Amino acid sequence: MSVGAHLQELKKKHETLSKQVEEAQRSPGTDDIKIQNLKKQKLRLKEEITRLDS
Repeated sequence: MSVGAHLQELKKKHETLSKQVEEAQRSPGTDDIKIQNLKKQKLRLKEEITRLDS
């Protein structure tokens, strides 16, 4: 897999996590720990995207 294709895949995963975080925050029954874990995953992806992009 090329770096460009890998970056595209990471960006798709990041967008998916963003949507999951938004949905979880709107849902009153969602556990705060779950939201926190989703945000951590999103941050790790963002850091990886930034690292590969430079």
